[in-house]
Amino acid sequence: MTDNTIKYNNLSGLKRENFRKEINGKETDLFILRNATGMEVAATNYGCALLSIMVPDRQGQYSNVILGHDSIEHVIGSPEPFLSTTIGRYGNRIAKGKFTLYGEEHQLAINNGPNSLHGGPTGFHSRVWDAIQPADNMVIFNYTSADGEEGFPGTLQVEMTYRLENEANALAIEYRATTDKATVVNLTNHGFFNLAGIATPTPTVLDNILTIHADYYIPIDEVSIPTGEILKVEGTPMDFRTPHAIGERIDAPFEQLKNGAGYDHCYVLNKTERGSLDLAATCLCPSSGRTMEVYTTEAGLQLYTGNWLNGFTGSHGATFPARSAVCFEAQCFPDTPNKAHFPSAVLLPGDEYQQITVYKFGIQED
Repeated sequence: MTDNTIKYNNLSGLKRENFRKEINGKETDLFILRNATGMEVAATNYGCALLSIMVPDRQGQYSNVILGHDSIEHVIGSPEPFLSTTIGRYGNRIAKGKFTLYGEEHQLAINNGPNSLHGGPTGFHSRVWDAIQPADNMVIFNYTSADGEEGFPGTLQVEMTYRLENEANALAIEYRATTDKATVVNLTNHGFFNLAGIATPTPTVLDNILTIHADYYIPIDEVSIPTGEILKVEGTPMDFRTPHAIGERIDAPFEQLKNGAGYDHCYVLNKTERGSLDLAATCLCPSSGRTMEVYTTEAGLQLYTGNWLNGFTGSHGATFPARSAVCFEAQCFPDTPNKAHFPSAVLLPGDEYQQITVYKFGIQED
């Protein structure tokens, strides 16, 4: 890891000494990214967790718009272990923690009811990544996931770049991965966003106006595993093709919302070309005027409305009650290894997994 000189007047108020710790022979650290427009992002190489994203509101006031922690101990001990971290080897759920690949059955850890979630309890979110910061606006993380780690086959070499665009207030996350044995890969970032800014308590996102460019979604059963169907959003509370407040229909008497305790579903994005970088979703916070556009090369986008947040304390004493964040997790479809008709998540030796997801921040025009 290269030395990372932190300017102590960073907008987030985070301190480098609170993030330096040796874990299994590797050092954790704090990385501050800045671009030419004044945007600032703080991250740590423990789980590649995003700690703060500082962007202005309509009055020009900067606030942190992502839920995070202010020390490495709090990141490690977070009541929400996936809080704004990178997720792997397989984001979302795999039914009963089992899948068969080329005739061989693989058993994963069970950590979400009867299922495996987000790569298991010691997935990528709980690993110390190697990191270098080659420029003020960029940090590059690398991790080698061993063959058999959390039950997944193949040694996976992963490189991920967090990069701030200099022309706009945008955070791009670029993923690459290769394997020496057939495996399944589904990487994502589990950013918990609140465009009003975190506070004590952090307000709900129920008034946020959301648009998702998806004609279809993937319904789930009572333990949040896809039923295998791909259904139209039309005529249901799942329809965000035109703008709706998140809270407008979240408690509607609709089976899918009951199964997810709110929105916790993968949307099938409208794609004209596989792997193209397209606008997937837009979110507007009426109180702050902040907007966020999500662009991704992925086919799916998991919408999660922080239904299970329980009011725990995060950065600088901020508290995070239920539904005080919205997540846009760009990914393959859940349980794809057990759903042959879903687009494959298999990665073979000689091939490269690639993904780009961009979170672009702006201000609503009056």
